[in-house]
Amino acid sequence: MVLQQQTLNRSASFTGIGLHSGNRVSMTFLPAPANSGIRFRRMDLEGKPEIEARVENVSETNRSTTLAKGNTKVQTVEHVLAAFAGYGIDNAIVELDANEPPIADGSAREFCKLIQSAGIVPQNEKREPYTVTEPIELEMGETLMTLFPDEGFKITCTSADKHGRFTQFYSTDVTPKTWEQDLAHARTFCFYEEIEFLIKNGLIKGGSLENAVVIRDDAVLTTEPLRYAEEFVRHKMLDIVGDLSLLGRPLHGHLIAVKPSHSGNCELVRQIVAQINKPMRAARTFAPPPIRAGVGNESPPRVLPAADGAMGIEEVMKMLPHRYPFLMVDRILKIDGNRIVGVKNVTMNEGYFQGHFPGHPIMPGVLQLEAIAQVAGILQLKILETPNLMAYFMAAEHVKWRRPVFPGDVLVIEVELTKVRSKIGKAKGVCKVDGEIVSEAEVTFVVRDA
Repeated sequence: MVLQQQTLNRSASFTGIGLHSGNRVSMTFLPAPANSGIRFRRMDLEGKPEIEARVENVSETNRSTTLAKGNTKVQTVEHVLAAFAGYGIDNAIVELDANEPPIADGSAREFCKLIQSAGIVPQNEKREPYTVTEPIELEMGETLMTLFPDEGFKITCTSADKHGRFTQFYSTDVTPKTWEQDLAHARTFCFYEEIEFLIKNGLIKGGSLENAVVIRDDAVLTTEPLRYAEEFVRHKMLDIVGDLSLLGRPLHGHLIAVKPSHSGNCELVRQIVAQINKPMRAARTFAPPPIRAGVGNESPPRVLPAADGAMGIEEVMKMLPHRYPFLMVDRILKIDGNRIVGVKNVTMNEGYFQGHFPGHPIMPGVLQLEAIAQVAGILQLKILETPNLMAYFMAAEHVKWRRPVFPGDVLVIEVELTKVRSKIGKAKGVCKVDGEIVSEAEVTFVVRDA
């Protein structure tokens, strides 16, 4: 068992075509400092922005996993991430001059060769794997997944199409050795009848029999014999290894998956994150109040006291047209010039908790964004002091979700108006729970007649 974090010894490069974008792309793997994780760096964009390979940066899971941060995007990251995770590499930088890594032959084989040529070196900092403490169950469409506690990392998987064709089963402990031998060479695949749909939706522009296996009826179309008898299910397991690495640390558990998908994989990671945070939340709930110097045993207030510009729910509802279940502001604590602070009490009675998610209630990030926009709108309307106006949310940029928000949390929304031009406003906002930032964004809105 590897106890120390690992990175690459030197850089290594590869050039190819992106599967979905069809763009020619050069990719370089680079060493990275301990505790920095896996990062994608867009060399073709101004400022060379980076995206951390973490589940909070997942923006799309349609046929592949896409990461986004602000206006920066990298799609089809799962095979590269699987190669790093399979070999136990904790920290690395992936430089790209396009929006998608090269697909190579549709497997992780070329990425493994890159890592082998670069070499793997230990780092001084310790690795901190997360061991699942209790089973996690997920049902999403046809995808069924259950993650059990285990001393290592094991995947047991069954895959099939909607009609039950080419049903395959495979199970293995995932170690650097089994990763390289049993999973890394399994190629991506699709069914012939899916191709037209994928093309119409702007996907697989770089797809060919050189980088994918195509199944047509009972025939398997490929430029070479299947690499494994169960190549299809093994490729699904390859994707799982990559997607689950978005946890940001090694995982110890036994995953049993039926018809896995990128959406299901990423949602499972979110539920693992919720389980990790659960003990911390319980500790905060049951711990005695902290002692502050000179104040005895008095505990600090959970939210800021009301000040100038404070508004109760009645006044908030006069300014905002929103009503249940989309009113995301319970009161305004203060207005100070171009700054405003609002509060949303998150209760288990929120309607969205019925489906987001059963057994693991988490406030949707987009509703935190809506809360920022509503508080910003109140500030703009207060400044204008013109009756019969309404603020309309137009755009959001630099959106980040940092940790889940749960029932019982008090969401403090802090907004600063940064630009006002006629009736268009721009603002920066953060949502906090117990003083910790949970989400942030820059929002643009317009004020018009109601």
